Amino acid sequence: MRVLVVEDELDLRQQVSDALVGAGYSVDQAPDGEEGEFLGDTEPYDAVVLDLGLPKVDGITVLNNWRKAGRDMPVLILTARDSWTEKVGGFDAGADDYLTKPFHMEELLARVRALIRRSAGIATSVLTCGPVELETRSGKVTMDGQSVTLTAHELKILSYFMHHQGKVISQSELIEHVYDQDFDRDSNTIEVFIARLRKKLAPKLIKTHRGRGYSIVVPEGEV
Repeated sequence: MRVLVVEDELDLRQQVSDALVGAGYSVDQAPDGEEGEFLGDTEPYDAVVLDLGLPKVDGITVLNNWRKAGRDMPVLILTARDSWTEKVGGFDAGADDYLTKPFHMEELLARVRALIRRSAGIATSVLTCGPVELETRSGKVTMDGQSVTLTAHELKILSYFMHHQGKVISQSELIEHVYDQDFDRDSNTIEVFIARLRKKLAPKLIKTHRGRGYSIVVPEGEV
């Protein structure tokens, strides 16, 4: 899952980004509204953390412009303490949730997880596909109740599949949502990670659709 953090305060932006990376997300950063709006317009994100008090272009304007352009990624706005007018303005502009500064990083992570789940139509924090379970908070993966150890990138790919069950996902979509903007994106590595997931979980858990991409399935009579 890929998240954009738009925050002008360097220390806070880095703290939020580090926490998201530590939780298994790929993260891009923007220090002002102008760059944030551009990234949100040109890159696919699973969620955005957007401060409202931004230089160059304020957060409300950025959000308004995204929504007018049809960008529907879930957005968590950061507001100053007791600034109810900012909260109302954010919701009217199309925000999905808000968090008041200062905040606990665990709460931000929980709200981001919830936004991503809701955007995928998922109500629970434990994702299940047949015998495979993924706890979104801890990143713990089990197969038939037995813990399975995955690398960071294997976990990112599995998480994206688990959030989009029943959908055929192209290789380019996986690359866009698993890697951040600065990562050297190589499609061959996606094939390697999928091969590893099949070996660690089940050979037929991820189906190849020739010329289209992949989907996660539960083969009847398998696993």
